Amino acid sequence: MKTKNAERASEAVSVKSTRKIQSSQKITPFLWFDGRAEDAANFYTAIFENSRVLDVARYGEVGPGEKGSVMTVSFELEGQRFVGLNGGPHYKFTPAISFYISCGTQEEVDYFWERLLEGGGKPSQCGWLTDKFGVSWQVVPDALIEFLQDEDREKAQRVMQAMLQMVKIDINKLKEAYEQE
Repeated sequence: MKTKNAERASEAVSVKSTRKIQSSQKITPFLWFDGRAEDAANFYTAIFENSRVLDVARYGEVGPGEKGSVMTVSFELEGQRFVGLNGGPHYKFTPAISFYISCGTQEEVDYFWERLLEGGGKPSQCGWLTDKFGVSWQVVPDALIEFLQDEDREKAQRVMQAMLQMVKIDINKLKEAYEQE
């Protein structure tokens, strides 16, 4: 026997999905957007390879959103599952939480940097940027971490000093600082 609340809850959401999605991922980033969750999911899945939108849940008769509008969108970026929620204007993203992109080459750094800035993103310092949705990203070459972890602390400090002067990370400039005598 369903209660009135249970009936309302089942009417509140309709899920458009072509398959049941199972996830072995224990922790999933749940991102709060102000009406642009589906736009964000499409933006990110167009940038990262091995990425896809998994499903979209829409508001039904009951709920804070307009009937038929997107409530949540589940998507995957490079095997990492995310959920975007259209929760309204109550909360904003801050750089206190960011997503770290590990890059093997300068071409990869350049690619992610340019793509994530498209449409109104803002560059910051030391490889950080905020995309057009307000989400913060760190676009970091693996070389930076390798140089910073070198046992020669003088080399590592020169690399740190060079990196602190950068907006987008430049591997050649890091390497110059590292190899400096």
